[in-house]
Amino acid sequence: MQGGSEDLRWWQTRWFVLFAALAAAIPLLWPDIPPQVDLPGHMARYRVQLSHTAVPWLNDWYNFEWSLIGNLGLDLLIIPLEPIFGLELAVKLIVITIPVLTVTGLLWIAREVHGRIPATALFALPLAYNYAFHFGFANFALSMALALNAFALWLRLARLGKIRLRAILFVPIGMLIWVTHTFGWGTLGVLCFAAELIRQHDMRGPRTGPWHANFVQSWVVPWFMAGIHCLSLVPAAVLMLMWRSAGDVSGQTGDWFNWRAKIWWVLMVLRDRWQLFDIACLGVLFLVLLKGLRDPNIEYSRHLGISALFLIAVFVLLPRVVFGSAYADMRLAPYMIAIAVISLRPKPGMTIRGAKVLAMAGLAFFLVRMGATTWSNYLYDKSYDRELAALEHVPQGARLLSFVGETCYNEWTMTRLQHLPGMAMVRKLAYTNDQWSMAGGQLLTVRYTQARGFSHDPSQIVTDTKCPREWWRPVAVSLARFPRHAYDYLWVISPPPYDKRLEEGLIPIWRDGNSALFKIDHGKPAAILNPGDLGPYRRQIRQMREFLERDKREQLEAWEAAKKEV
Repeated sequence: MQGGSEDLRWWQTRWFVLFAALAAAIPLLWPDIPPQVDLPGHMARYRVQLSHTAVPWLNDWYNFEWSLIGNLGLDLLIIPLEPIFGLELAVKLIVITIPVLTVTGLLWIAREVHGRIPATALFALPLAYNYAFHFGFANFALSMALALNAFALWLRLARLGKIRLRAILFVPIGMLIWVTHTFGWGTLGVLCFAAELIRQHDMRGPRTGPWHANFVQSWVVPWFMAGIHCLSLVPAAVLMLMWRSAGDVSGQTGDWFNWRAKIWWVLMVLRDRWQLFDIACLGVLFLVLLKGLRDPNIEYSRHLGISALFLIAVFVLLPRVVFGSAYADMRLAPYMIAIAVISLRPKPGMTIRGAKVLAMAGLAFFLVRMGATTWSNYLYDKSYDRELAALEHVPQGARLLSFVGETCYNEWTMTRLQHLPGMAMVRKLAYTNDQWSMAGGQLLTVRYTQARGFSHDPSQIVTDTKCPREWWRPVAVSLARFPRHAYDYLWVISPPPYDKRLEEGLIPIWRDGNSALFKIDHGKPAAILNPGDLGPYRRQIRQMREFLERDKREQLEAWEAAKKEV
């Protein structure tokens, strides 16, 4: 029920929504570059996008072509913002809006469903900084933030009885969110259908008698009518069919029902830096959800409860890889938990004192998470600054090969350096081998054939040994076999220990710890290790040969396609 503004508690006011939105921005204010795993690589793509017509050598390395795909959020926003703020600040400003919009969307949804923001909704706000966001799925996270606010608008227009206006508005809204990222549009469709299903069911009045009485009117018709009302979201599906039917689209869908991975994704929804702290915070969310089942003073809303169940079903059914995009199911996990949390509300019997205590606990939980995330981002920013000092010694337009150290153990605290080489393109217009190259998945593909198997992601990742189920190379193999004629500089970022004889023909021009920048002496060959030295790496070398053959085939196919276009 809607009440008068004089009856609102502090957590139900517009001032609190504004406060929560501003608090959500704080963790990203200090870092120059939002410390997200994939984001520097995306920023490198934006630099190619903005500069490839003016910088001729970029077209020797990359192929960039505009096309209508469901993954263009920041790619489009950066066009008007970059001339005003510069690329790095423009990206930072856009990324800051993502948690802000996520928080406002969750609180708006809660208000529309419950009439007022329930105290329990505050516990969902830390999920704005979830593992998928930290991973750097920028377009995805932006589309989900927009989808949450769009869903709130869907609910509001239904509450006001403006169904025809809703149908008109959500044609462009659905298409806009699809262009930002397909997953946001899909999630919006699930949420809207679930909410409309409940609305249609309630329009038919309370049921009497057994559940099967008047089955068609009570159960079949609401499903049919909910689908009819969601037709305004269908035009975006036409765009998706056009995208996926394009001849140059690659990317497979697979790894279904990987239960171990799905359980792991749920446990990692708040993964950031401190494992015990992050898991304990997840435990708080689970306790709040459990209270909705066992506490007589708290209940689940049918509207959002059904929406959460629909999202859980989608999470269970989603494969790990969709259209070549990995971690598809992982990305949805924090949002299904957030919807479940905001579906909770105090029952009318809860005292004002009890609601205030619950709200204070939720606010404390939110602020503690924001404080921890702020400190974590500050520490990541320091590591970025330390490594990026190497770029002061890289000339404009350099052919730069990068090797970034990684382990096989998936430590909770990630370095977030895996795509930091992309900043060489952003700041120096230098070639970077960390770009993704998947036709149809994004606008950029790699065409630098001289680099052979060291031209694109994941060639920048090096480890101390061959990791199972990964294409990452051992550092010794990468240093011994990379094509020196294709590059002028080598940047190693926090690599695992390696035999210093592998630096033969590499002139060090900058070092900080075990990170270093080398100028490649093309007059000296790479070090030739004795067979005994290569003993531990023989199996890895054989696997790398298979990788190189596969990579060579992909590069030849891309080159042939490029020639046909010309």
